[in-house]
Amino acid sequence: MVWTGTWVAERLGVELIGDEELPTLLGLALRRNPKRAHLLVSSVLGKHVPQLPSVVYGSGLGLGLRVRELLGAEEAGRAVVLGYAETATALGHAVADGLGSAPYLHSTRRPVPGVATAGGFEESHSHATSHLLLPEDPELLAGPGPLVLVDDEFSTGNTVLNTIRGLHERYPRDRYVVVALVDMRAPADRDRLTAFAAELGARVDLLSLATGTVTLPDGVLEKGQELVARHEPTEPTAGPAERATGPAAPAPPAPSVEPAAPAAPSEPAVPAVVRVPLDWPVGVPDGGRHGFTPEHRARLESALPGMTKALAEALAADAPDGAERAPRDPRVLVLGFEELMYAPLRLAGALEDAGLDVRYSTTTRSPVLAVDDPGYAIRTRLVFPAHDDPADGPGDRYAYNVAGGGFDAVVAVVDSAADTPELHAPDGLLAQLAAHIPRVALAVVPSYTPLPRSRQQPQAATEPMAASEAPERSSMLPEPLRGPAFSSYAPEEVGWLLQDLSDVELEAPTEEREEAIQRGGAHYAESLPVEYQPSARYQELFHSALESSAARIAHAVGTVTETVLAERSARPVLVSLARAGTPVGVLMRRWALHRHRLDLPHYAVSIVRGRGIDANALRWLAAHHDPADVVFVDGWTGKGAITRELAAALRESEEFAGFDPEIAVLADPGSCVRTYGTREDFLIPSACLNSTVSGLISRTVLRSDLVGAHDFHGAKFYRELSDADVSNAFLDAVEARFDEVAATVDTDVKDLLAADRTPTWEGWAAVERISEEYGIHDVNLVKPGVGETTRVLLRRVPWKILAKRGAGADLAHVRLLAEQRGVPVEEVDGLPYTCVGLIHPQYTRGATGADGKAVTSR
Repeated sequence: MVWTGTWVAERLGVELIGDEELPTLLGLALRRNPKRAHLLVSSVLGKHVPQLPSVVYGSGLGLGLRVRELLGAEEAGRAVVLGYAETATALGHAVADGLGSAPYLHSTRRPVPGVATAGGFEESHSHATSHLLLPEDPELLAGPGPLVLVDDEFSTGNTVLNTIRGLHERYPRDRYVVVALVDMRAPADRDRLTAFAAELGARVDLLSLATGTVTLPDGVLEKGQELVARHEPTEPTAGPAERATGPAAPAPPAPSVEPAAPAAPSEPAVPAVVRVPLDWPVGVPDGGRHGFTPEHRARLESALPGMTKALAEALAADAPDGAERAPRDPRVLVLGFEELMYAPLRLAGALEDAGLDVRYSTTTRSPVLAVDDPGYAIRTRLVFPAHDDPADGPGDRYAYNVAGGGFDAVVAVVDSAADTPELHAPDGLLAQLAAHIPRVALAVVPSYTPLPRSRQQPQAATEPMAASEAPERSSMLPEPLRGPAFSSYAPEEVGWLLQDLSDVELEAPTEEREEAIQRGGAHYAESLPVEYQPSARYQELFHSALESSAARIAHAVGTVTETVLAERSARPVLVSLARAGTPVGVLMRRWALHRHRLDLPHYAVSIVRGRGIDANALRWLAAHHDPADVVFVDGWTGKGAITRELAAALRESEEFAGFDPEIAVLADPGSCVRTYGTREDFLIPSACLNSTVSGLISRTVLRSDLVGAHDFHGAKFYRELSDADVSNAFLDAVEARFDEVAATVDTDVKDLLAADRTPTWEGWAAVERISEEYGIHDVNLVKPGVGETTRVLLRRVPWKILAKRGAGADLAHVRLLAEQRGVPVEEVDGLPYTCVGLIHPQYTRGATGADGKAVTSR
């Protein structure tokens, strides 16, 4: 049990009464505040008390998971999270992370020129009351979904009431969820919130880690103020570091290597401060001041390993000349800056994951009395001048429980707006830290300032918008669709760069659809076939095939993922070609997370034969990621038509020259690509089904009356098929075999990387030969390989199936489908694929060729 409140309780009679967890979460201190004398000091917030990053982040993440459970998947997918500055900014981020798909915004006390205010409210008991809401997207708070409000504590509930009242007038909704670490409201305050919800006509739920009450005797405010006055001057001045215990450590001499770069020509050098360059991902905000999306989180997490490595190397490097050498296993503090809490928290957590002894806390605007007593929550205090040119003018800032904390090194993390001469001044934060901690490092995160709406593009860390950047229309494209609102995949698994056409009638029976294509010269992508619903026998075959091939697929997933990481990018952005490529992209993402703790971004885009890849999706990707990191992913190659389609689309436009057309595939039986998991033609169970193994998403649609010049291609979400959905069962079955195949993958990848993998296109040659031998005379009507043959049987009206003699179990599902549809299966010798599906215009109405349109019978 942790309790650091006896000093205040004994002198003022303040009591905390509540759950047994309460003493592990809260202590007591006194502050210089005319409205409230006592301060509830959280031990898990990471503000005043240095704490393990995993504890701080885990507390918020766990609350977010509870909110997700409370709301249910569908409502959680529509939720928006709002956190409070400054203490709850990282807590709100973590709650949003727990929800998974929720965008996040926190209030701020920093006005930003050119950014419109979407609202504001007052925090009545705070030392700095005004909160601003400055979302980059003015529609962020306008949706009808639940609003989740996050604060570190509820004392009276006034702040929450003020917030909801103000926002409800502008953005009314049916449901609110209020989240905090502790709920310390009195019974009357609880009743007031209940009555307020009834008056509003909205449901208000409340979640916390612990509940209790604070008992305040009469006159506690005046007694507290008198107590504070006895222990410190009424108006302390920023200057020498204040420390309650022991003498200050001597300041080491100036470093000889990597000194802190000056913020201005007149910036005085601070001894022993080393600046650590962070490769912060371009366009990712430094926090939720203007909004933070799941895509931002995915990109941040992808960049964390590189930034962590830089910090770890700086901490492990030899000390500057004359400076005290850090011990072999140093105790490290990562110190955030006021509202900038999430970025340093994630960096601290990554260092902790790497095995360092790390604690995390942040500086604050809040003046709190420091007393060196084991029964008091704030033992020491550093005082220094504000260094971010605050709107309310200069003033003191504070760092608590840092001096005397036994730290061997500290990493101060600030945003670039706060990297000023005041930070580096002799009485500034860095000098105060250097007076008490042997090694001081500075890491600067670029401050994110939204561009005016007419010019919005992702902003480089320090450079203005370049004239050659993507067209303005990319800024008007929506954020990716995510489950559970679109697809049955978890929101972090994939973002769909598609528009939702679920309410549009697009399906027709296969024969009618192909006849319409032939009669009107329509394109196959302008309509959808009726989704094939597998029989019970066929579903049994799918599960049997999955059980027998899961390890084989896992090996291929590991092989292709490790090849990508070794050759293409250390932090690839996976972009799967919807929809066959999407399960593979999800599995590759899972492998990277399982084996390397890399949380890679993954999106799905549409590519249409004869019309190329969705150009707007590429524009969105270029606006949010480095095109050089994008790796296109597909399930398998047949004859390589899609490979050629992608290469041609990228080659024809200078706008997309930065993208690499090389596709990474699970299986490459056609020898069309260099990056693959295997070149064997075997059954990939995800090819056995349509939407029910692909997140319940249809094949993509491109039709001029539905898809405008500035729209993504479309697709449907078949929610009604959820009872038959095996999408996640397929993924889980393969992932369960990752550890089993890991050692073999490592060995095989070494051999593969050293091998000649130049595509031979032997599959294309075989298809040309088959086309002529069978009198078809169009390679686009020859569908080679198990995957393509399965598609023919599920979506088209096939002529016949060619099966490699002795193919065995890999063709069980093909034989069953052919039997059900009355399609002959012809066994042949010398077939380079396991099987080939044939479409013949003489027998199949509306067969389509290379341009996606009807092929005329010869």
